Amino acid sequence: MNVLAVGCHPDDIEISCCGTLAKCVKRGDKVTVCHVANGNMGHEIIPPDELREIRAKEAKAAGSLAGIEVVSLDIGDLLPNGCDITQRDKMMELIRDVQPDFIITHSPTDYMPDHLAVSKLVFDASFAASVPQYGKGSKSAVVPIYYMDNLAGMNFNPTEYVDITDEMELKINMLECHVSQLKWMRDHDGIDFAEFVRTCSRFRGLQCGVGYAEAFTQEFVWPKVLTKRLLP
Repeated sequence: MNVLAVGCHPDDIEISCCGTLAKCVKRGDKVTVCHVANGNMGHEIIPPDELREIRAKEAKAAGSLAGIEVVSLDIGDLLPNGCDITQRDKMMELIRDVQPDFIITHSPTDYMPDHLAVSKLVFDASFAASVPQYGKGSKSAVVPIYYMDNLAGMNFNPTEYVDITDEMELKINMLECHVSQLKWMRDHDGIDFAEFVRTCSRFRGLQCGVGYAEAFTQEFVWPKVLTKRLLP
């Protein structure tokens, strides 16, 4: 299968679903991760142009640990807009290029405006990509969309779980590739974000009876619901 995971910023995927994506790679899937925003505003000291380059390299390094292709729409932080037709069409072209069997992205109940914009972009673009006479590239199928967990699980009631016990250390190693974020948070905010993510994964694991898990909900709209399980 082809799997497309769309996060807003570099590190969003590692936080919420990279264990699942690693399992997809292990079963033979081709996995593509797209970051819509380039993360250029994610630091108090490093200037945006420099940080943009740093975060792109960190994202590529994280993906390489699991055999995942990483791409970016390269939109500046705070600029993703779910109603922007140009951004929607860029996402549509990516979907047509990847031809995914399913898509993972942010939940419509997420806490950050950029994340909410990406959630809408993905939903709208996935439909536009199925209209053969619109835009560039070959049409794609209307496929299931899974929403990954919100930060700290807030306002998120899972309907699907994936056991990532065997992938937990890989997940943390992928997250640690985002040095510009994790080191700053440890040094200046006193937050060990890797431990934060490990705790959330353990909590989801407790809910479904395994060591560690990642949680999802599915977009229950016609015709995005199938009778078979697609998550690993």
